[in-house]
Amino acid sequence: MRWVALPPGEGRPRIGDDRRARAPYSGPPAYDSVPRWGFPHVVWRWPTAVQGTSAATPVPSQRLLLIARNAVAVLWTVVGLAGVAAGAELWRYVLLVLSRDRALSPSVVGASDALVLTFSLLTFVVSAFALAVSVWWLLVARRAAADEAGQEPPRSTAQVLVGLLVPGLNLAMAGSILAELEHAAIRRPANRRPTPSRLVLAWWAAWVANAVLLTLTLVWRARDGVQAQVDAVFLTALTDLAAVLLAVLTLQVVRRFTRLLAPMEEQFVRPLRVVRVEGAPELPRRPRPSTASR
Repeated sequence: MRWVALPPGEGRPRIGDDRRARAPYSGPPAYDSVPRWGFPHVVWRWPTAVQGTSAATPVPSQRLLLIARNAVAVLWTVVGLAGVAAGAELWRYVLLVLSRDRALSPSVVGASDALVLTFSLLTFVVSAFALAVSVWWLLVARRAAADEAGQEPPRSTAQVLVGLLVPGLNLAMAGSILAELEHAAIRRPANRRPTPSRLVLAWWAAWVANAVLLTLTLVWRARDGVQAQVDAVFLTALTDLAAVLLAVLTLQVVRRFTRLLAPMEEQFVRPLRVVRVEGAPELPRRPRPSTASR
């Protein structure tokens, strides 16, 4: 269908034109079957899902939702595994204390060793996967925040990866990178210095504490002596608890920043329904033409 705009007056019939008189209105049209024509149902679709648009590479804000869901699922898995691993290490510590005065059952010791070995290995593997997904989420979130602000990120992707993955350097850089993302996500001016919130500061403290406890645990496990090995078991339990705290805070960071940068999900939208209307005037209704077929 082609729409043609005409100046006022040109589309009106002129006096003297030989045109057939318009037939009287006979009501709405009737069809023998359901019409096949109509507008496409694209009201609630994302812009990249409309026919005729590029859907191969969705915008960063849409990708962020999917990555955030995966990151949250993996982080909850880390919370569960690290919590069980911490309990297993504390059980082993209790058994070591009890073994000073009496002999322990081989079955109890074997169950403790199996529990510690299994959940420690699972926690390490899933934590490495959670780190990879979280870094991926961070990179996409930085791109989405830059697109919303209409400017380039303050650091390049290479600088962010170096600041997050290089041991020692990541203790100082991880918090500042997250503060820069928060600064852009809440639409603060680019010329103002980032001020981290309490959530970012708590995450930064948990990140440093987890790294310090992990380093102490590795150092203590390399030492000789029975007491050093017992202390290493206790430090391992503290490291697992610190990993639980870090995973929980990372969950909060991912959820908060995703809500600021990505479109609102359906689960956060409260559906509204009109139940009744009170005090409204009754609308006048036009009389039905006598020539209407129905």
